Amino acid sequence: MKLHTISAEGATKNRKRVGRGIGSGHGKTSGRGHKGQKARSGGGVRPGFEGGQMPLIRRIPKRGFTNIFKKVYSIVNLSDLEAFEDGAVITAEALLEKGVISKIEPNGLKVLGDGTLTKKLIVKAKKFTKSAEEKILKAGGKVEVI
Repeated sequence: MKLHTISAEGATKNRKRVGRGIGSGHGKTSGRGHKGQKARSGGGVRPGFEGGQMPLIRRIPKRGFTNIFKKVYSIVNLSDLEAFEDGAVITAEALLEKGVISKIEPNGLKVLGDGTLTKKLIVKAKKFTKSAEEKILKAGGKVEVI
């Protein structure tokens, strides 16, 4: 017995051989019916085509816009900073290395004040919320705006 000879009953399905005579049940028109767009080679309509009627996607109004001036930051909460040891210098690179953030966004790091902080940490970031800044200083740490 060889690997390529092993087969379970019903594991493979024979492909349909169309246009091979009347006895096959798929002869003459090969299961495509008579004439028309679907009977032709390359026939059929594109996805979303509704027979010339105004398509649903074009009937629905457009909403909103993309703000080209939006600043995107990598966000981290104080509760995430508890993973670092006392006296550590925390930067976006250090957080990426530790796996706290997945990528450094174009505008850098922003620290939010969710959670509590018990360790003295030196945090370097582009932005801090007021509560985050207060909690870091209260724990005896340092805040540095890059």
